[in-house]
Amino acid sequence: MKKTAPDPAASPSTDTGGVAAVDRALAILAAFGPADQGLTLAELAYRTGLYKSTILRLAESLLRHGYLQRLEDGRYQIGPMSLILASLYQRSLRLGDILLPLMRELGEQTGEGVSFYTRHGDVRVCLHRVDSKHAVRDHVREGDVLPLDRGSGGRILSAFLGAEGGPYDHIRKQYWYASLGERDPETAGISVPVFGGGQRLLGALTLAGPRSRVDEPFIANARAPLLKIAARATSALGGDAKPIEAAISSVTTGKRRNGRVQRVS
Repeated sequence: MKKTAPDPAASPSTDTGGVAAVDRALAILAAFGPADQGLTLAELAYRTGLYKSTILRLAESLLRHGYLQRLEDGRYQIGPMSLILASLYQRSLRLGDILLPLMRELGEQTGEGVSFYTRHGDVRVCLHRVDSKHAVRDHVREGDVLPLDRGSGGRILSAFLGAEGGPYDHIRKQYWYASLGERDPETAGISVPVFGGGQRLLGALTLAGPRSRVDEPFIANARAPLLKIAARATSALGGDAKPIEAAISSVTTGKRRNGRVQRVS
């Protein structure tokens, strides 16, 4: 988390605007990280750049409305109202509203079809689909049922739902999987996971097409754009995108095997 020294602009003498007060109150809430059990007033001041007097004044409102709570030792902690808002957000969220615009963006970038698969028992189902504009393409439609044990989408779902074995461990480490002709001899694809709140796996985002176009150089170039879309989707859906962002860094700096397709036996 970014830490800055106190900013003179956050002085109590300048803390008068309604919008500025809201921004500063939200900055206090944003100062908390996943590992924080509680933060002292000094820690909040250091992380936000706000004066302690400003934090104390804003904290009273946040405490009153349940966005903060104060522990017995004086430290502050995120309050229960944040959990209520998160629950409301999750219930109001429609997956397609988030995914489809990003899938269309990826399709425009790459020229190939984009699918989103979820697991249903021992198979996977195409929940959302954006077709390639090419006349020759992989033909997958929303509602199509495909195997879970073949193809990049199935492998991603299996890996992040706990499938055992070294190859699946490797998929979980690199956050992508590509296959050439594994499900269909004429089709190739690359897939990545998308997560929601609580880091629950929501599905596999797949970029696929005929092997004449989706070859190993294409896959090597497509990994980063696909992972970036997955990271944006994960963030929008309430998940933690940091592991996916780390995978982006790995593929863009050449730490992963350039363009090579991993096999799972």
